[in-house]
Amino acid sequence: MDSNAIYLRYQELQRYLEWGEDDAQRVLSAVKIVEPCFIALIDDFYAEIERHPDARKVIRGGAEQVARLKVTLLGWLRSLFSGCYDLEYVNRRWQIGRKHVEIGLGQAYPDAALSRLRKGLIRALATDWKTDTAELIQTVESVNTLLDLDLAIIHEAYENEYIAQIQRSERLAAIGQVAGGIAHELRNPLNAVKTSAYYLTHARNPSPEKTKEHLQRIDRQVTLADSVITTLSDFAKLPSPDLQPFSIAECINEVLQSYPVSETFQVTFDCPSSLLNAQGDMKQIQIVFDNLIRNARDAMPEKGHLIITATQENQHVDIAFADNGTGISPEILNRITEPLFSTKSRGIGLGLAIVQSILDKNKATLDVKSELDQGSVFTVHLEKSVT
Repeated sequence: MDSNAIYLRYQELQRYLEWGEDDAQRVLSAVKIVEPCFIALIDDFYAEIERHPDARKVIRGGAEQVARLKVTLLGWLRSLFSGCYDLEYVNRRWQIGRKHVEIGLGQAYPDAALSRLRKGLIRALATDWKTDTAELIQTVESVNTLLDLDLAIIHEAYENEYIAQIQRSERLAAIGQVAGGIAHELRNPLNAVKTSAYYLTHARNPSPEKTKEHLQRIDRQVTLADSVITTLSDFAKLPSPDLQPFSIAECINEVLQSYPVSETFQVTFDCPSSLLNAQGDMKQIQIVFDNLIRNARDAMPEKGHLIITATQENQHVDIAFADNGTGISPEILNRITEPLFSTKSRGIGLGLAIVQSILDKNKATLDVKSELDQGSVFTVHLEKSVT
């Protein structure tokens, strides 16, 4: 989040807690009472940290770091009672939450520490208050609200930074996983190309037939390597979908044109004429359907029969792809949409990962039912078009 967005969020929280200018003035007026106690509160704050190993472990710079932190905390307390809660004030609070993630300090200790400071501040107000009790109650309420606002913005910053950190770690892990998969998938064709190139370079007077054989081999392996790279590119650069009403019958019939009639692979498509349009990016959904049809064909090596059925259910249009293939074992069924996971001897294992990614972007879902040696049913649930 940028600075302005953070400040707008803080203002929203102020409205939610009914924080107003009167609260700011009450907190500002209280500074003359609480400021003499700041040093004692800070000393108590860090003395308590020393008594808790989990909290103390984030302080790695010894006494010098503690001295610097005490100055920072004094600045925080002074700004808390300054009466000025502008963009700069809010961003300083936001940085506290981010810093807690950076140093590995969980939420529990900052919450407990702030509670300790809160009690000390309220005790100071109650001890040295000179006017009527009603004003004291109002001032305590204002101080509590301000501390709650600080805590809320620190929490939100912590959560945002923590999630971002996890996502960065997951991306790095995914890059490592994908890199390993690509290396494996590309090494075989590259080795084949290298072997053929070596033969063509060093063979003495190879026959035209042998030369043609090795050139064709190189061409096949380059095509295979190119398909791996294309698949990875499709997965990495999938654009945002253009969600529009489209005909399921038209969408699937266009995909089926790529599959010629075969004695070993038959397709039956059942789509009622009354079926309403679905909502989604038709070109992207065609990629989904093409992957599911190709997977079904590959799972049915002999006399395969794929039945595609389109139905309407409440707010969804459902398209089921039922094959009579080899099926999927229960142990791996929940992993089939993972990137680089494949049950095939060839392939990079991104087909169903692409399917899942496209469906997520198109607000659609995928259900899979399968039995070994019986077949599988992949059902796509698309949103029904409202027009």
